[in-house]
Amino acid sequence: MVFVPGGSFTMGSDRERPEERFSHPVKVEGFWIDRHEVTNAEFAKFVEATGYKTLAERGVDPKTHPDMSGDVLEPGSVLFVQPSKASQDGKRAQWWQYVKGANWYAPGGPGSSIAGKENHPVVHVAYEDALAYAQWRGHALPTEAQWEYAARGGRGPDDDWTMAYDKGGKPLANSWQGVFPVHNTEQDGYARTAPVGCFPPNAYGLYDMIGNVWELTSDWYVPEHPREAALNPSGPALLQVRVAAGRSPSKVIKGGSHLCSHNFCSRYRPTARQPQEADLSAGHVGFRTVTGH
Repeated sequence: MVFVPGGSFTMGSDRERPEERFSHPVKVEGFWIDRHEVTNAEFAKFVEATGYKTLAERGVDPKTHPDMSGDVLEPGSVLFVQPSKASQDGKRAQWWQYVKGANWYAPGGPGSSIAGKENHPVVHVAYEDALAYAQWRGHALPTEAQWEYAARGGRGPDDDWTMAYDKGGKPLANSWQGVFPVHNTEQDGYARTAPVGCFPPNAYGLYDMIGNVWELTSDWYVPEHPREAALNPSGPALLQVRVAAGRSPSKVIKGGSHLCSHNFCSRYRPTARQPQEADLSAGHVGFRTVTGH
C-alpha cells in the first residue's frame, strides 16, 4: 500500500461531463491505499480462506428483486462482446451482454479461466463482493473523494486529459485505441485487461488509477445535474432487459477502463465518474482498498 498525505483539493470539473459538475473544495485526511487494483491472485486467497461466493456465482435473490425475471436472475455477469459492426442508435446492448456463467474465475464466460492472468485485476465483482474482500483485510473501499484525490497525484484538474496519453500520443494507461466498439488497434499492447503495474505510476506511486478497469468506491451515485438524471435513468447496466426490469441503487465508479476511447467513453480522468448498479458485476469493473492506519 501507499500512504497518501492529507490535504485539500478541488473535486469535480465544471468543463467536462455533466455528472462531474459542480466542482467544490474538499479536505481529506491522510490514508493508505492499495498500490494497484486487487488482482485475481489476491482475490483467490480471500476465496480460499473464506469460501466466499460472489454475486455472479450465486445470482440475485428473487425475493429482493421481485420485478426481475429471465436470465438476469441466473448466476452470471455483464460482459463486453465486441461486435463486427455497430449501428449509430446508441443502444449499448449491441456490445454488452449478460452472460450466464461469467464470474471472477471465468471472466470470459463458461470455458474461460484466469490461468496466466493471476496478476490482472479481478473483475465481475459486485459492490458487496468488493466490500467483503476489503473487510476481510481489515480495510474499506475508498470514498469517491479519497479515490479522486489519490488519482490526481497532486495534479490539478486542468491536467486531467493528459493522464491517459503523453504529449506525443503514447498511451500511459490501458484504454481503447481506435474506434470503439468495432476496432481496437491495441497500441497499448492489450485488448482487454492488463497485468497491474504495466504503465507508469502517478506521483504518489499508484498504478492504474487511470484505465485498465473502473474502480468501485463506497459512495452512492446520486445524479445532481438535471441533464445527468435524464441521461442515466436506471444506472449503467447497459442492458435493455435491466432497464425494463427496474432500477437498482448505484455506487460511484472511477478511473475509466480498457474500454474507454476517444470516440465514446473518454472517461480516463480522475474527475470522471459513472454509476454502477450495486447488485450487478461486469467484466470491466474492479476495485482497490484503503485503510486509515
